[in-house]
Amino acid sequence: MKYLFFLFFLFSIHAKAQDVEVLLIGVSHDYSKYPTQDFSSIHQKIKKFKPDAFFGEFLSKEDERLVMDYWCKQPNNHRLKILRGNRAIKEELLPHTIDSLKQLSLRKPNDYWIKAALAHGYYLDQDVANGHYQFWQVYHSLQQQPNAELESYVDKLLSPRLDTTGRSMRRLKTSEYAYIAFPMMRELGMKELLPMDNQEYDLNWQASWTAFDAAFTLFRKDLNDSLKQQLKSALTSINNGYKRYDQIEMSSNKVTEWLNTDEASGISASGDFYLPVMYDMKGFPKEEMLSKIHWWIMRNEGMCRNVVNRAKKAGAKRVVVLAGANHRKYMQDIFKTMPHVKVKNINEVN
Repeated sequence: MKYLFFLFFLFSIHAKAQDVEVLLIGVSHDYSKYPTQDFSSIHQKIKKFKPDAFFGEFLSKEDERLVMDYWCKQPNNHRLKILRGNRAIKEELLPHTIDSLKQLSLRKPNDYWIKAALAHGYYLDQDVANGHYQFWQVYHSLQQQPNAELESYVDKLLSPRLDTTGRSMRRLKTSEYAYIAFPMMRELGMKELLPMDNQEYDLNWQASWTAFDAAFTLFRKDLNDSLKQQLKSALTSINNGYKRYDQIEMSSNKVTEWLNTDEASGISASGDFYLPVMYDMKGFPKEEMLSKIHWWIMRNEGMCRNVVNRAKKAGAKRVVVLAGANHRKYMQDIFKTMPHVKVKNINEVN
């Protein structure tokens, strides 16, 4: 009997320790500046992975309410003001309204009037991730089959032409969501995008950046000739990296695959954090730079925790995570340290 109890206890522990498998894709937030992109290989890899859920770089509606200020707060509040003016829905009625529209949309999946109304509801509920998913489906339908009456309705209800800054409806149209996440979610029958961003440290990040820039300006003024040459060499190396980055962006039709390489990650990191060889130069503001790195890592750790915790809550075991390319290497390294998590970036999948 004791043996059977012990086996049951072990099984219970194993059941709680749910494994999460992550397919991580470092992406561009704007593909409009590149040659026409070929996403077919990425789409095939996602389908082969058979995900249970997708995560995007958005705050949850709960976190959006809790975080009083961050880089995108004002644009989001501006959108809210406009959409409430277009059609107000009382706060206490929002959950019921959204649920009703979701049920209607399930029964009438090709009714884009319902999807526009659902996008409006999600935006008012500060669920930007799913407001965007519904709006994209309407926008995509209008691109395929113009409908002046529907477009007029969308303009009056959502005012997409006024939503142009931050994580906006305008930005959405040429983003990783328009080309990777949302087409795959629709094809795989997924109804919602899960949020994973973390912005609780954004003000610390901004302050550390400002402090470093001020200290670095003073550092450059006081350089002797020897250090001037060392700094020039290091900055030339960084600039050469970005020339390589620009070359890829201007010529490749598979920019996303390159963004997930160590070469691309190294170049991106050098833009934010310079080169480690510079940190030991006499007078270099190393403490200010390490502060920048600290808050960046804290944000990425928060994003990884959100993915794992919310995947477990949703019962999802195989998840696709899309994050800006500058996050990819940091998040992949963090995921590797987390128990019961397996991670591969898109280039590591056959």
